[in-house]
Amino acid sequence: MNFISTTFLVFLTLVFAVYWAIRRRRGQNLVLLVASYVFYSWWDWRFCGLLLISSLVDYGVGLGLGRTRATRARRLWLILSLVVNLVMLGFFKYFNFFAENFQQLLASFGLTVNTVTLRIVLPVGISFYTFQTLSYTIDVYRGRIKPTKSLLDYGTFVSFFPQLVAGPIERAPRLLPQFQSPRRFDAVEAREGCRFILWGCFKKVVIADSLATIVDPIYGSPEGAVGPQFLLATMCFAFQIYCDFSGYSDIAIGTGRLFGIRLVRNFAYPLFSQSPAEFWRRWHISLTTWFRDYVYIPLGGSRKSGARRAAAIIATFTLCGFWHGASWTFVVWGFVNALAVVPATLRLRRPRARVTERPAGSRLFPGPGVLLRVVATFSWVSLTLVLFRSPTFAQAGHIFAAMAGAMFDPETWAVTARYVLGGHEVYQPLYYLGVFIFVEWVQRGRMHALQLPRWPRPARWLLYSLLIWMIFKEGATPGNDFIYFQF
Repeated sequence: MNFISTTFLVFLTLVFAVYWAIRRRRGQNLVLLVASYVFYSWWDWRFCGLLLISSLVDYGVGLGLGRTRATRARRLWLILSLVVNLVMLGFFKYFNFFAENFQQLLASFGLTVNTVTLRIVLPVGISFYTFQTLSYTIDVYRGRIKPTKSLLDYGTFVSFFPQLVAGPIERAPRLLPQFQSPRRFDAVEAREGCRFILWGCFKKVVIADSLATIVDPIYGSPEGAVGPQFLLATMCFAFQIYCDFSGYSDIAIGTGRLFGIRLVRNFAYPLFSQSPAEFWRRWHISLTTWFRDYVYIPLGGSRKSGARRAAAIIATFTLCGFWHGASWTFVVWGFVNALAVVPATLRLRRPRARVTERPAGSRLFPGPGVLLRVVATFSWVSLTLVLFRSPTFAQAGHIFAAMAGAMFDPETWAVTARYVLGGHEVYQPLYYLGVFIFVEWVQRGRMHALQLPRWPRPARWLLYSLLIWMIFKEGATPGNDFIYFQF
């Protein structure tokens, strides 16, 4: 069930009405649990079995960890959780990848073997909820939280439908207590949730889906494009994937607010960052902090040794790339981002920009140094996304070569200028993008762009009406699924 659909609007309205008609916490949790499984089964009812297995196993592991203090027994419980979740994730997401690469490895030694490959459908959201359940068992193992005895509360924590299929990846110490506490309807929270939802829908439908009309044709038929067109499509893809994914997160956060549940912030204006390290602190925050706490630090990232921290960064980012997809292009994408982050990691005494701080400073017009760093960081991020977007190294190499070879060729730039100015299908998305960048820049000190406390009510409602009209106008034709559904 896609957030951007009439079906979801009807579904959300019904669940909202039933949920708040019930006063007791357990009844509300039961409504959310049933609604979440209905929501997830909308793609394929068989996916619910995997979600149920993961939930039951880690609920049982939590109880087992709570009943014993023996080190060996506790490790065995944790290993059980890791094996079940990672094997399930590995089979559905990486089986064919490993089988094909094993076959190619043997072929390089002159050996021929028939490997078994399966037409496996990747269950939507499996990468997200397996990480969420794993964080629960690891935190119980470490003694950071006590295991919950309520299967209903735990099942609701794992399957909460707003963030089930694409995050944010929540931690049990933050989200689980909210399902264990009484909730009362708060009109202020609900209104703020609606603003989150509206801005998220705008980013997805009006910005991301319109930019897809530029990106998809060029990356889909790279043989017919020239270097500057690849450059334009690559820059547009950086904004497309940001608006697509942060738009989903905004809708999830807003939907959670409608039910009295606060989800963690997942994006903090990352494209205005002044360094790759700052970018990764502001991008997909719930995933990067997950890898920081459960991979980077255990690998020695908190040690004083610079070599140990650098090795931990490289391993963490490489694994993060592999998490995104079963392809070597994702692995290399993670690795090259690690190389950009390592220098900042080794300079621990240098103060870091906090996620809660306004990116690029508080000035409306930044100084030349700040502007140069923002542009340089955005350019680096965009170029690395060629690996993220390209299905093969051959295509990525072709795109890089075309961009590099045509940088000083006036003719190819003239072709691109005619391409941009000559078609409404290109001009309009770029116009939308320019307005969006301006709005995000001005509002970058707030949680989202529709936080306008000083605007009079008529002006705010006029803006809301305009955004709703644009969403319906641009969404009149079927749009694209959210990009992160494939991860």
